Amino acid sequence: MTGTDDAAVGAWLDQQAQLVVQHIRETGVHLEYVFGDPDAEQTPFCYTVGLFGVGHPELLVLGLNMDNAGGLLNDLARQVYRGRQLVPGEVVTFEHWPHRVFVEESPNPGDIVFAANLHYQRPAECSVPVLHLTVDDRSGRFPWDAGYSVPAWRQPRPGAFRA
Repeated sequence: MTGTDDAAVGAWLDQQAQLVVQHIRETGVHLEYVFGDPDAEQTPFCYTVGLFGVGHPELLVLGLNMDNAGGLLNDLARQVYRGRQLVPGEVVTFEHWPHRVFVEESPNPGDIVFAANLHYQRPAECSVPVLHLTVDDRSGRFPWDAGYSVPAWRQPRPGAFRA
């Protein structure tokens, strides 16, 4: 890379950091969505940035499209800002969404939530804590249930996924 390329990348990173701060100030949370590649069996994922700042782990969901991931994480972030503490082992239901989510700790957040760690200036080995949200399928089954209909690569289990 040339000096010009380095400067352009640095300017882009500065703009991204400012965007994250702006989203957190305006809404309490920034959502970082990463598109997957179904042909390569790479799942999309989305996570929050901003909940750690109010004493709650960040939230991560895999396998959902941008609209569903955004709706889910924004809803839960609002609940956290109203005082809800999500805990591992909890099953969360929603009034206007037919799915449930199972809450688990992510054992390897430093391999996934790069934007959150950048925002909080934490190295991967001292990552912000993250709760991994597993979504049930259309029949209400989770990956550990018989007959679960979503391919395993779409919603990998905690610890089996790296960005």
